[in-house]
Amino acid sequence: MATAMERKLGEMLVKDNVITRPELEQALQQQEQTRRSLGHILIELGLTSEWEMAAALGKQLNVPFITLSHYEIDELVLNTIPVDIVRKYKIVPVDKTGNTLTIALSDPSNIYLLDELKLLTKTEIIPVISFESDITEAIARYYPALTGADGSNIDEALKEIQDADVQTAVKEALNFDDLNVEQASMEDFADGDEDGAEVNDAPVIQLVNMIIAEAIKAGASDIHVEPFEKKLRLRYRIDGVLHEMTNPPKKFQNAIISRLKILSEMDIAERRVPQDGRFRVKVAGRPIDFRVSCCPMIYGEKVVMRILDQSNLMLNLEDLGFEPHVKDKFEGAILQPYGMCLITGPTGSGKSTTLYSALARINDPSKNISTAEDPVEYNLPGVNQVNTKADIGLTFSAALKAFLRQDPDIIMVGEIRDLETGAIAIKAALTGHLVLSTLHTNDAPSTVQRLVNMGVDDFLITASLNMVEAQRLARRICKNCRSEYVPDESEMAVIGIPEAERTPDLRLYKGSGCEVCRHSGYKGRVGLYEVMTMDDALRDAIMAKMPTNQLKRLAIKNGMESMRAAALRKVRQGATTTEQAVELTIED
Repeated sequence: MATAMERKLGEMLVKDNVITRPELEQALQQQEQTRRSLGHILIELGLTSEWEMAAALGKQLNVPFITLSHYEIDELVLNTIPVDIVRKYKIVPVDKTGNTLTIALSDPSNIYLLDELKLLTKTEIIPVISFESDITEAIARYYPALTGADGSNIDEALKEIQDADVQTAVKEALNFDDLNVEQASMEDFADGDEDGAEVNDAPVIQLVNMIIAEAIKAGASDIHVEPFEKKLRLRYRIDGVLHEMTNPPKKFQNAIISRLKILSEMDIAERRVPQDGRFRVKVAGRPIDFRVSCCPMIYGEKVVMRILDQSNLMLNLEDLGFEPHVKDKFEGAILQPYGMCLITGPTGSGKSTTLYSALARINDPSKNISTAEDPVEYNLPGVNQVNTKADIGLTFSAALKAFLRQDPDIIMVGEIRDLETGAIAIKAALTGHLVLSTLHTNDAPSTVQRLVNMGVDDFLITASLNMVEAQRLARRICKNCRSEYVPDESEMAVIGIPEAERTPDLRLYKGSGCEVCRHSGYKGRVGLYEVMTMDDALRDAIMAKMPTNQLKRLAIKNGMESMRAAALRKVRQGATTTEQAVELTIED
């Protein structure tokens, strides 16, 4: 039944012509069935707005209204109320003066809650009204926590697991009834299916599920579970940067790691050597693959999980950040009928994504395309993909030899790591096949020296190489809090803006920090690309054994946009910052 205060609120809304009498009766009838607050029901039915409800409550109770996003709340004030109480009742402490504590909440008519807070904090409580959505955003901002797909948070799971017995937790983690994660564990957790709920109720399993779910929700590319002497550290790599999250209890280290090893189909009894595995989960109906690596450390096993979300795979070169003039050079090279195209850059620079994008661009039913990968990260329709396994002899070179006997048109090799693989790839490029692969080099011109150091002859490089593309991933400025500023002389000098262009109206951009970007100023990443296409001048320079620095100058003279120039272009466009440009690239 509606309380007298809620009925009075409803009558006030009718009197102010916010809702009609029949609409009030409809909401009151629904409230009797659901036992929820009248305000929530009226908003859900679309009969009133948050603003109208807040105004009516404030008028009825003589309580002021505030917008939390306009306030910067002191940490000492935030700590006056336990985080579990804040999340449970959706309240935010705003200010504390002497023995008086101001609390923001969406329904200040809840006198029982106000009395509880008074007893809990031993202060006088002054309520203020705020939108529920505003409160939710403030809680996410000031009380960052790992939340599961069902809205529960890992802090609660940690609290539950702290009280559990270690041996019981290990036993729960080794529950083999829940090995089929794709069909049971994670899918049930994410979609709220009751099948398998008994298994998922185990604290360790629930905690692991929420760690995985929150990483997906945060857009992380990797999850690191790291054992140290006195703690078990949990970190997510988001937009290329590692962020430390709420750490699980150290005493449940073995149970958590065993659970992850079971999901990845590793040997849980083997703790002395590194192991690799993978598993797949379904979240909101879409499959997400996890590539898992386990390595023994001095205080236990470290587990790193690479998250491979097919829906995040961008196969359009423009979406990757290619400028039109650079894209034209890149496409011109990969559309050649034969030759070798190499993608270079450090680990985590997006080389695989660029390779997949190139394959998607040239994929055609009339072409026989085969790939050798370690491991296969994404499945491409119409492409024959091989997962190499060095321990059984299925290496890159072995796969390449097999491809050449299978009438190929286009071959992709995950990485050229040794002379044998490089020699076979060059042989394929010289015999009428298009070969795509990757190398670990700092820039495009140094790729030539890397091949020479492997033992590849100069004349083979010049005869087979079509193009080398080097890349980096820069952090993108958050679009929600991006603002412009006037750079000083030193900053313009550092990033190489010519003096003629250093005018008073020059503006650059940065992120001021907001809830969307976790107050970092960055959200997402953008590619920086350096494409060196081969021409006669470069081939003559390679045959003359020209040093790498001179080769780079020649390539720039012949039209190559360097990595620093590409970064500067993105800075001027407002895509990234000067700090990222300086951090990721070197002067030409």
